[in-house]
Amino acid sequence: MMRIRMASCSEQGARQHNEDDLRHGVARNGFYAVLADGAGGHRRGAEAAQRAVARIEAMLRDDAMAFSPANLTQIVRLAHSELQHHQDSDFADARMHCTIVVLWIDPDAGHALWTHVGDSRLYRLRHGQNDFVTTDDSVVQRMVQAGLITPDQSHQHPQKNQLVAALGMEGEVEPHTVVRAVELREGDAFLLCSDGWWETFDGVAIVASLARALSPQDWLADMRGQIAARGKPRQDNYSAIAVWVGDPGEVTRPGADDTRPRQALLS
Repeated sequence: MMRIRMASCSEQGARQHNEDDLRHGVARNGFYAVLADGAGGHRRGAEAAQRAVARIEAMLRDDAMAFSPANLTQIVRLAHSELQHHQDSDFADARMHCTIVVLWIDPDAGHALWTHVGDSRLYRLRHGQNDFVTTDDSVVQRMVQAGLITPDQSHQHPQKNQLVAALGMEGEVEPHTVVRAVELREGDAFLLCSDGWWETFDGVAIVASLARALSPQDWLADMRGQIAARGKPRQDNYSAIAVWVGDPGEVTRPGADDTRPRQALLS
């Protein structure tokens, strides 16, 4: 069995409330990490994130839930349905939604699954490099992919916080779940984070932070310190979960692509 270590951090930033939520742990079905970033009037963003994370955690801990991409996709869709069921349709500013990103690990088989909706991200670092990151469901990401703006321009774009998909929105969602279980390697490191966290860093900075860390807690503390040091007046809530497979300080061998085709990244 592979050694899995996990740590988490969630900070309010300069906002009045923290509308991020996260949980991680281990159950009979494996290790899991779930993170959500909520939005909505009258603090309903916090409710959305809490409801989604709690529902997903409960289903991941269900002994009857087999480890598979189809089941992970269905879990996220059921969380989406729950938020829709609890919407207040009479008041638009009282509606709630949230992003979601989930990592699910079977340590016995040495495999991982992940999925996301919205612009909370999952990074995978392997062989000392940031070799995979999810693709945001956002207006600016689509503009980047269409060649209308550059990745650098996206950071300051006035629509950078506008999502094209989130849990709780009207209609169906299509979670971005890996098509098959992904092989883990000793030394893999994962970072799940909300946009308030990742907007501070490019891929080089995340790799450099990992290189300084002796534990998942060290890694998050180093990045958290960098965010706080910026002193951004309108700093959003910022949250992250770090997951280490073995010791990332040990060099792992590069291998063939085992995920969906990579696309242009925002950072």
